[in-house]
Amino acid sequence: MKWTVLGFQSPFPGPGGATPGYLLEADGKRILIDCGSGVLAQLGKYCRPHELNEVWLSHLHHDHVADFFVLQYALQTAIRLKERPHGLQVLAPPKPVKISHLLSYQKAVDLKWIGQGMVHQIGSLEVGFHRTDHPVPCYAMEIRSGKACILYGADAGTDTRWETMAREPDLFVCEGTYLHRDAPAQPIGHHSVREAAKAATELGARRLLLTHLYPGYPAEILRREAADHYTGELILAEIGLQIPINPL
Repeated sequence: MKWTVLGFQSPFPGPGGATPGYLLEADGKRILIDCGSGVLAQLGKYCRPHELNEVWLSHLHHDHVADFFVLQYALQTAIRLKERPHGLQVLAPPKPVKISHLLSYQKAVDLKWIGQGMVHQIGSLEVGFHRTDHPVPCYAMEIRSGKACILYGADAGTDTRWETMAREPDLFVCEGTYLHRDAPAQPIGHHSVREAAKAATELGARRLLLTHLYPGYPAEILRREAADHYTGELILAEIGLQIPINPL
């Protein structure tokens, strides 16, 4: 498997940046995971939108789906030009309904709803969905191909039950929405950098990709806070970063 960062910032993209979106490649398949603001332009560096095999949306907050509604146009245009024979399968939560009812678009999208414990397979890839602690239904993704494992944490607060998910993933993609000094007094369904590092340690993650980062935070401060609580391989997300997954 190969994991490519197309966007990683939140709650808005910095100059030339993009909010969360990732390209997963394995067994000749291309999967777009989340599709935030600016992601579609980054995707075009690796493949044309109609060449995707599937899209998986962890949840329906704007910073994770803003460009999906532009992707719909690209897919419908590809069908009209006979570059693609049918709609693209999209896996997404059914709620909030005010957003989910907008996911379908003419013939461009073939929707499949996700939920707790659901397992989906495409080629050699298998993905299991786990509900996280977040204000709207949001699902972490446990992705496996052979012995390789990626755990994508999506958006997740401190009550997320990581212990029910993959142990010792080859790559743990976890949000660090704010520095711990800036954490709100009441939990709001997000991890600080410190909490992400602790979750990675709890899981025994071989690598931690810290993502969902506020554009104004300097990289060295993020790295320092995480390194105090995680001793594995720490990677800060950046656009264009590609991580091959080679299981031990």
